[in-house]
Amino acid sequence: MAIYKNKVEWRGAHLGYTWCQNGTEMEFSAPPNLHGKAGVLTPEDAFVAASNTCYFMMVVWAAERFKLNLVSLHCEAAGEVEEFIDRTSWFKQVVLYPKIVVKGSTPEIVQRALDMALKYSTINQSFKSEITITPEIIILEK
Repeated sequence: MAIYKNKVEWRGAHLGYTWCQNGTEMEFSAPPNLHGKAGVLTPEDAFVAASNTCYFMMVVWAAERFKLNLVSLHCEAAGEVEEFIDRTSWFKQVVLYPKIVVKGSTPEIVQRALDMALKYSTINQSFKSEITITPEIIILEK
């Protein structure tokens, strides 16, 4: 079983610093509208990025498994926060918008690979938020 570790440290006001076990380290803050610092990672950014980057890497993995001739892959993500009357909130939904260009395949096979990528995306399978995939699939002739 893999264990992933992270460390955070308060740096004053609404600013912190984080270290990841892979060597990545950076400042983070509350969002600017919540008295945070602009231009640095926020927990909300990290949540949406975790969803997007994990799915993206699993699409690459699925493309290899399906032996797709991958030409290009881009993915945007949007997370929708729902706020309740008591001011608590949660990410109700994350929508992933992969744009995948493949040579010599069919849209059905590419869609199967995209579906498999979501199934095996550890991060997305761990969220209680609804995860929606809205792909753009482009097939080029061999």
